[in-house]
Amino acid sequence: MAATDLDQLLRSLRVWAPGVTELRPFDPATAPEAPLPLFTRWFAEAVAAGQPEPHTMSLATTDEGGRADVRIVMLHGADEEGWAFATHATSRKGRELSAHPYAALGFYWPVLGRQVRVRGPVTSAPSAESQADLHARSTGALAAALTGRQSGVLGSVEELRRESEAAWERARANPATPSPTWTLYRLAPEEVEFFQGDPDRRHVRVLYRRMAEGWRRSLLWP
Repeated sequence: MAATDLDQLLRSLRVWAPGVTELRPFDPATAPEAPLPLFTRWFAEAVAAGQPEPHTMSLATTDEGGRADVRIVMLHGADEEGWAFATHATSRKGRELSAHPYAALGFYWPVLGRQVRVRGPVTSAPSAESQADLHARSTGALAAALTGRQSGVLGSVEELRRESEAAWERARANPATPSPTWTLYRLAPEEVEFFQGDPDRRHVRVLYRRMAEGWRRSLLWP
């Protein structure tokens, strides 16, 4: 019965419903030579269009056995060095990045029917830079980082409450408290794909590939 209900619910849903999504025309001939300016423009347009949490993204990694994993993380920045995010080096994704320092990112902004996919090798920033990134964020972000043992087995909700309250006290008392395992990572893009949805399903896909001589652009079938 539950499976039937799920099937019915899925069939009832719309993708890019009128009044919710604005599918803007995208002429790939106008795309810049490099992906970062286009990403910056699309990100700003997603913010202006009211996309909730446009800075969240899927992060895909693989473990030592080559098994894929994915979760939602927050973008900490994007520049010529790469797309940045952060986590504890001892967390599950931190361990996977240590085993296989290569990852993929996925952004989805449904208010504009747009996706951006990025993949490439990942490096970790020096500790001082990682701590500076953490301390530039909110008290809550620091408290969460100080709570520690991310991805470890939790004994009870009460244990989490106690540890979290103690971490909040430390963060408020000393906003410069370090979190030694907190690490800023950068993904240096080898490929960046931009996807613009089209109401007639003639979606536009532009792929940037990093070559020895610079970026090469190509179109992909939808």
